[in-house]
Amino acid sequence: MDRQLIQALRQNGRASYAELGRLVGLSGPSVTDRINRLEQAGVITGYRAIVAPASLGLGVTALIGLQLSDAADHEDVGERLRELDEVEDCWFIAGEDSYMLKVRVSDVDDLELAVRRLSRIEGVARTRTTVVLSTKWENRVGPVPGLDEE
Repeated sequence: MDRQLIQALRQNGRASYAELGRLVGLSGPSVTDRINRLEQAGVITGYRAIVAPASLGLGVTALIGLQLSDAADHEDVGERLRELDEVEDCWFIAGEDSYMLKVRVSDVDDLELAVRRLSRIEGVARTRTTVVLSTKWENRVGPVPGLDEE
């Protein structure tokens, strides 16, 4: 039942508890209790509006890989990255790069400034930037594993 609720919320985070109850066959209060438990357990970590970046003046998206120096403090670098507003997503990864970032800025000049700020973070040895030409899709909502849909 929890997986069905999670799937329904992932598809429509604005659904009312009554609507969710109709979808999964529970009463509104039962849905409320289950969702509260999922939130308290850290399964559901938040709700947000997905907005077209260009409508906010963020017309340039880039993926930036960071290679760190051998002496870098990975946790400290991660905290410094959190301070940069233009970093939308941050992943600690395996491979040549240590971090992969999704950055959104207004234009190429702002992208250059962002790359400079990243390069100045202690422990960052090198950056590698890939500019996104167009976004075919993102924020995909796939099926919840273990949920048998009929």
